[in-house]
Parts: sequence; C-alpha cells; structure tokens
Amino acid sequence: MLSKPIGPIKATWPILALVAGIGLSACKILPTPSAQGGAGNVSGFNADKMVEEIWASKVIPHLQEKAGPFAEVHALAKTDQAAAGAKYGNPKKQANSPWTFAVRVEGKIIAANTQSRAATMDIDVDGDGKADARVQIGPAMRGTALRDSLDFVQFNDFTNQIDFAQFGKAFNAYADKTVLSKLPREALEGRTAKVLGAYTIEGGQDLPLVTPAEAEIGPKP
Repeated sequence: MLSKPIGPIKATWPILALVAGIGLSACKILPTPSAQGGAGNVSGFNADKMVEEIWASKVIPHLQEKAGPFAEVHALAKTDQAAAGAKYGNPKKQANSPWTFAVRVEGKIIAANTQSRAATMDIDVDGDGKADARVQIGPAMRGTALRDSLDFVQFNDFTNQIDFAQFGKAFNAYADKTVLSKLPREALEGRTAKVLGAYTIEGGQDLPLVTPAEAEIGPKP
C-alpha cells in the first residue's frame, strides 16, 4: 500500500504561488514608443519648430520665385502636368506622388464658406463671374500642398512616414496661425483677394483647392 504524502510536500503549491507572485510584482510593463506619442516625439522630432525655422527664410522666398499666375499654371497643368510641374512645381518629387504647383491667385471672391472650420473662398481670376479656384482659409485645411511644392523637402530626409506627415500638417498650422487666422470672415463676397500658395490636381474636385502661405483680402466694395 502506498504511504500518504508527508507534510512538507503539501506546502509546495503555496510556496510556488508565493514565489510566482513575487516575480510578477517585480515586473514592469513598459509602454511602446507609439503609446508615448509616436516615434517622432521619442526622437525629439518637432515639426512645428522645423516649419517655423524655415518659413520666412526658405518657404516664402521659394514660393515667390516659383509661383505663376493661376490661370497660366492651371492651363498648362491640364494639358501637360509634367511640364507644369517642372516649371511651377517640385521636379524632385517621388515618382508616384501627384504634381503640386506653386501659384498666385488674384481676383474677386464670388462665394465663401466661413461657417465650417474648413472655411474656403471661391475666387474668379478672369472676370467672367465664375469661380476658378477655391482657397482654404482654415483653421482646418486639407492636404499637404505647401510641403509638397518645395523641392528642398524630400521624404528620404525623414526617419519615417509619421514624421513626414506631421511635417506636412505643420505647414498648414503655421499658415493658419500667422496669416489666415487674421483674415476677415464676414461679407467676403465682392472683395478682392491675393493669395500665394500651392495646389495639387486631384480627381473629383469641383475646383482646384489652393492652400495659402500668404493671403490678403481687400476692403468691402
């Protein structure tokens, strides 16, 4: 007949449980970099600061030099985007990226949507009474046209796609903070507007969507 287990063996399970508990309590669960705000923050990447540092010294001079009158740029872009891009855009863009063009938009505001955070104004540049371009005036703005129009900004200069995307959004935020937030929002129809900015041709657009780096709105008529 088998003998019954002696006392010390019965105590084995409580002891093991106690040891396991001590081991678990000594462990710490460390957050991944993404949980701390993304790889950009972990590496010290600051998109807003980068844009601020190059805005006056590089961005505005580049756009002023590269931009053409909207009617001229858009006419060429509709027939030969590569030619328009070489003259008014960023020839160093990634091959699979759409062309983005630097433009000057001057004309009369014939419609405005200022009730939305994604506010816009439609501008007639040729005097025919019809809108030719839609200009974003924020604070919320779509796209990364300002970033993509610059031939000194390349994707390979960034650690990852997240940093590159944040850098693109930072241009819109800086334009809103320094320029667009100061524009009038009431009774815009009939006023004149002057804009320096960039746009990308995209399918399904009613009008070319221009993101400004500089903008002025004239007095009420």
